[in-house]
Amino acid sequence: MTTPLEFTPAPETRQFLQQQALQLRQQLTHTTRPENEQAATRHELAEILLELGDPGQQQEAWQLARQAFASYRDAEQWEQAVRCCDQLFRAEQPESIQALGNGLWLAVAYPVEPELSVLMLNHLVDATPDSADGAAVAAAVAHYIADLRLEGSARENLMFLTGALLGKVAERHSQVHSQAGMDQWMERLALLDPAQFLPRLGQVLEALTDGQWWYDRDNLRARMPVN
Repeated sequence: MTTPLEFTPAPETRQFLQQQALQLRQQLTHTTRPENEQAATRHELAEILLELGDPGQQQEAWQLARQAFASYRDAEQWEQAVRCCDQLFRAEQPESIQALGNGLWLAVAYPVEPELSVLMLNHLVDATPDSADGAAVAAAVAHYIADLRLEGSARENLMFLTGALLGKVAERHSQVHSQAGMDQWMERLALLDPAQFLPRLGQVLEALTDGQWWYDRDNLRARMPVN
């Protein structure tokens, strides 16, 4: 028998989150804790503050996530670094678009969780004007990553979602409403060949970050495996 879902009123949820935030703040005062534990606590606290959404808390969430990102970057824990960039984008601060660009580069360059990479690319779609090609490139890369990094039902499920994302972008970009129109649209925008659309994503990320990269990409590229 399935356990019934218990309803929790919103005020009680907020009170619980506020209590959690208080406990995490107390943990951060213990400066002798290992840096990886401090980073995890900052990341968790930032998420709670974004969920609460009280005045001033988005800025604090940004500061916490930025510190956590630096720790994960230095430890080369790239998936966690990308998760911090997701928080930094959602914090809606002046440098949130730069954070999105930095997180996207890592999410595509490294084999992080495919769903996380697709989430970051979806952020780019949402942040891009309907008529701009950048959203089409982001959706194509999301579909490519789902195909490349997963197998079996997980691959099918994520590709269903990324296919729907491509369809949504095609409709808003060029009023595409049929499979034939979709095929023509993807060919016209060079979205069929990763050798074409991946470099175009790189150009989009350069524009997003405005040259403000939070890590040495040349150094990271030089240490990546050839295959």
